[in-house]
Amino acid sequence: DAEHGAAARRLRFFFGICVAAMILLTAAANALLFLFAWEVMAFMGFLMITTSDQDSAVREGGWTYFVATHVGTLCLFAGFSLLAQATGSFDLGPLPLGFARTPSGQAAFLLLLAGFGLKAGIGPLHVWLPVAHASAPSHVSALLSGLMLKMGVLGLLRLTAWTPDPPLWWGGLLTALGAASGILALAFALAQRDLKRMLAYSSIENIGIIFLGLGLALAGKARGNGALVALGGAGALLHLLNHAIFKPLLFMGAGSVMHATGTRDMERLGGLAKAMPRTALLFLAGSAAICGLPPLNGFAGEWLIYLGSFRALGPGGWLWGIVPLVALAAIGALAVACFTRAFGVIFLGEPRTELGAHAHESPEPMIGAMSVLAGLCVAIGLAPLALLPALDRAVAVLGTTVHLSSVASLGSLTLVAVIGLLAAGVAWDAIRKTPFRRAGTWDCGYLAPTARIQYTGASFAQMLTDSFRWVLLPEERKPRIQGLFPKGTVFRRRTPDVLLDRGVKPATDFTAWALSWLRILQSGHLPIYLLYVVLTLVALFAWTLA
Repeated sequence: DAEHGAAARRLRFFFGICVAAMILLTAAANALLFLFAWEVMAFMGFLMITTSDQDSAVREGGWTYFVATHVGTLCLFAGFSLLAQATGSFDLGPLPLGFARTPSGQAAFLLLLAGFGLKAGIGPLHVWLPVAHASAPSHVSALLSGLMLKMGVLGLLRLTAWTPDPPLWWGGLLTALGAASGILALAFALAQRDLKRMLAYSSIENIGIIFLGLGLALAGKARGNGALVALGGAGALLHLLNHAIFKPLLFMGAGSVMHATGTRDMERLGGLAKAMPRTALLFLAGSAAICGLPPLNGFAGEWLIYLGSFRALGPGGWLWGIVPLVALAAIGALAVACFTRAFGVIFLGEPRTELGAHAHESPEPMIGAMSVLAGLCVAIGLAPLALLPALDRAVAVLGTTVHLSSVASLGSLTLVAVIGLLAAGVAWDAIRKTPFRRAGTWDCGYLAPTARIQYTGASFAQMLTDSFRWVLLPEERKPRIQGLFPKGTVFRRRTPDVLLDRGVKPATDFTAWALSWLRILQSGHLPIYLLYVVLTLVALFAWTLA
């Protein structure tokens, strides 16, 4: 309440309505009811994102989301209309055999992919996501990333279940989108200094992993490979659940950092682990989970997609296996680099500014909420077998009779997680019991080391971001050093979103400028408007007589 003032009460109301709309979405069996709940959810999201509407950046982020989500809604209207034309009803259910291979069926798939993909934030339909997450309050960002994005994935899962004979290229398209989104989103995440924008790009990466699983499931369904449907579908569903747990944990961790320091600029932080040890530990747990490291839950979903990819490496299907394998390996490495950078820059070392130096631990309710989510990350990582019955029922809906237990040994996954937990415990115990001998630090000529000597987030990630310079297209202001005794200068680098800042915004600005010339038609004189009516009637009569 203190953070949002008079808007806090309205925010709680919008939050509750949004959650109710998402619950209705999961139960909707009619396209009209589905679209009604979808629109309520979208509008409540806009109102929550623009809570701090006195800030122009927040208003811009909110309107970007508002336009994007309504473009997606228009695509859904068109897609559902094509489905209703094929089935003769707006009831949601199985599609006729052969419809998916007709021009109408393929158009419906592309329209629904655009509508659901915009909501899910898959690249290149992610343009609203970074600015919306950066603008929204932290717990709203947790809801957006943890649940609202999943409504788009839910729509694609239901479309997969309804289609008895999808073309093979459907799975290929989802796999390509997932691979490109996962890798490139992490490249953009590594270039961010805004903590919440970094987490937003990481959400795009995780949606990409889910799309890899969906692509495998659709390819398996097209080829009649039930094992591939089971592994790909279960991997996508399990990673969807896992992301709904560890990403809110990370956004709440970001909110805890902002509550303690008043900033989300990672370059102005540092050394927070000393003042905020519990927040640091919980953020570390979320970071390990999102990197897919055992014994936490992120490992389980990715492991199933890995198994599905290996299963696809058969005669005539090597492409469907090699692309997810390479993408997952690259995503895993980049994710470790990204969150090592984030945790190190924020929590380790010495404070870089007074904001970090005067940080304090967050109150118990904030720590308690994060602790519950961290506990779920550990519980699912150690006991994925508990989810096996639910996963089997879910993948059966996707159109396979193969039981997950017959193609994937989740018991071995539990063993790996337990071994990882024991190894971490042994290492911690050894470190704790090791006697330390204090000695003077070799200072390399620095008698009074300062935080300026530490790695910054930009310097830590420079090698990786330079490798992706061709897509990041950073804006740099390089210092000019002249003379023997140059004056102090500053190096600045900004990495805007290529699609939004270099594509969508210039296009919309040009369109607005072009349309502004139509204002001359609005003269304000009644005779001119009557002339418009007469000319319109004449044109209609001429058209009917032609």
